[in-house]
Amino acid sequence: MKYKLFLFDLDDTLLDFRASEKRSFLHTMHELGLRDNIDALFSQYQAINVDLWRRFETGDVTKDFLKVERFRKTFALNGIAIDPELASRLYLDSLPDTVVLIDGAREVCETLSRIGEVGIITNGVDSIQNRRIAASGLSDYISFVATSEACGHAKPDVRFFEYAANMARAFSKDTTIIIGDRLDADILGANRYGIASCWFNPDSMANTSAAIPTYEVASLHDIVPALDVIPVNLKQA
Repeated sequence: MKYKLFLFDLDDTLLDFRASEKRSFLHTMHELGLRDNIDALFSQYQAINVDLWRRFETGDVTKDFLKVERFRKTFALNGIAIDPELASRLYLDSLPDTVVLIDGAREVCETLSRIGEVGIITNGVDSIQNRRIAASGLSDYISFVATSEACGHAKPDVRFFEYAANMARAFSKDTTIIIGDRLDADILGANRYGIASCWFNPDSMANTSAAIPTYEVASLHDIVPALDVIPVNLKQA
């Protein structure tokens, strides 16, 4: 295997953020005394949250704004008179307690840490992501964590990947690969920075974007074998 630096996205690549997000949201609503129609409320929150994260990644809003605004908008739509800043604090505090590993996460990190260096690249909140990694049991295999909050730039901005590369023990574009589930953040960022990428695509979604992954896998268990075979974009040529 030619790769020596493995840069993993965290949420929905190694950690099941969708499961964690719902558990934390339900916990937060219960703490705030809300019991009715929580599933519908969560669906609204998710749509608002996704839109705000897209705006954050394009530089339209700040992360501090996003963290509170998603609750403010959700509550406003439903006539709920609860402080969104309090909801945000409760939610973020509960996230490290709701960590769910994606199948194969521990095994792939352990294996690749013996081959080279494993780093995390995430647009998530710095303090929360570090606490979630600690709770996940993956810390022993991870060399460093690069967050957009600490960097000041978010994926897919090339400056974020330069920041992450500078955290590695040794860096060469030829021996570095990004593994992530987001075409528009992880894979596009890899394309712009000029390094290889592996698209984690468990739902077998079609790629209708401009991002071109070097490899594609449906399971984390497939990553190590996949990196020893012909890249998918060469197979399709």
